[in-house]
Amino acid sequence: MAKSFLDKLRAKWDEKKFVCVGLDQGSFEFDKKIIDVTFDLVCAYKPNAAFYEEEQLQKTVSYIKNTHPDIPIILDAKRGDVENTNIAYAKAIFDDLGADAVTVSPYLGGDSLQPFFERKDRGIFVLVKTSNPGAGEFQDLIFKVIAEHVVTWNTNGNLGVVVGATYPEELKAVREIVGDMPILVPGIGAQSGDLETTLKNGLNSNKQGLIISSSRSIIFAPNPREATLSLDHKIKEALK
Repeated sequence: MAKSFLDKLRAKWDEKKFVCVGLDQGSFEFDKKIIDVTFDLVCAYKPNAAFYEEEQLQKTVSYIKNTHPDIPIILDAKRGDVENTNIAYAKAIFDDLGADAVTVSPYLGGDSLQPFFERKDRGIFVLVKTSNPGAGEFQDLIFKVIAEHVVTWNTNGNLGVVVGATYPEELKAVREIVGDMPILVPGIGAQSGDLETTLKNGLNSNKQGLIISSSRSIIFAPNPREATLSLDHKIKEALK
């Protein structure tokens, strides 16, 4: 039986791996070079669907699954539509593409997201507080409410949330609400989120629970492996 997303993720956390490399370039050949020099350091890969043509995305996902099947793949797609459309999205992402997890928007409510939630072996990360500068315009009004709803939606134990490292106090508040649930944390690196504060405010009761995603500062670094090693080392030092 194939391992679930959470099984793969927890295995990586047990190895003290928390770095998630965001693949935002949109080219399989480029991705392959990044994967080949970082696979032993990461807990996940996060290709961003917006940057890819379908063929390139399929090649990247297939390469990870064929060469490193123990590394989970989180598709950063931010899907969120009416239920019938989400049925098609879930099929395309999980069955056709083969991703282990996906990011989704809660704007249309929990009922609309049921086609994702019912996939018990996959991970679903609900946007709660995104890392961009303008996130607070609407999210400051509702991010705690969304986090509370995610807890009630998590009947299959396969949900997580997205909270940017650029908002450490909000991260702390969300962790208190969601308990030990996985939190995907963008914003470390190019967006200047603080790593030590992220760990302090975001780790769960098992000193795990975080997927620390870095994209541009790794994939466009002169030496992507060294950049990944550096982030991995900083995390391990902060955990001591």
